[in-house]
Formats: sequence, C-alpha cells, structure tokens
Amino acid sequence: MSEQIPLCNAADLAEGGRAVPFDVVYGGETCRAFAVRFDGLPRAYLNRCTHVAMEMDFQPDRFFDDSGQWLMCATHGAVYAPDTGECAGGPCRGRLVKIALTERGGVVHWHTDWNLQPLAF
Repeated sequence: MSEQIPLCNAADLAEGGRAVPFDVVYGGETCRAFAVRFDGLPRAYLNRCTHVAMEMDFQPDRFFDDSGQWLMCATHGAVYAPDTGECAGGPCRGRLVKIALTERGGVVHWHTDWNLQPLAF
C-alpha cells in the first residue's frame, strides 16, 4: 500500500529552479532523491545517473542544464527529459527512477511503493 509523505511547500519548487533533496530507501539501500518543477508540475527522481550510479547534481540541488529544459549529470554529461526521466543524450541508458508526487493544498507529497520507502527513524 502506498503512503503519502509531505516533502515540501509547493512554492519551494520553482519552474526550472533548485531541487528539493530528500532521502529514501530504494531496494534496501539509502539513496538521495530530488524533486524539481517542470512544465508546471512537480517531478521527482532518484539522484542516480543511469550511466554510472552516482549523484548527478553539479552544485548542491542543481540539476537543470543552462537552458532549463534538461536534467543533466554533471560527471559525464548524460541528459534526461525532466518530465519522464528518459535518457535524451550522452552516456546514459534507459531512464531515471521516477518517484510519484502529488501536489495539493500548497504541499508536495511523495508516494512510497514496494521498492521505495522512507528512512526509518
């Protein structure tokens, strides 16, 4: 069963702006994830390039290229579509691991699933 976990205020995600980072347990491993806004909607992915499993941001919480149209891995230049996480160029395979989000009442929530859980406290 999916759980909805508050992530941030909707206003914290500016179109093409800084990401809101958060931690998740994915496949039993603690991972960083990030949420951004693109085409007016919040989007979230694991912060893990499909080329080499390493974090992608070139500066803390910065994922968009200079055009604001692509998510880019700073290490190898892999480029991903912000709306789907699909590889769009460079050394990448497949797509980023997408994390379901909803936005309501001025708050963005992320959704758990069988393979994606919050950190246990």
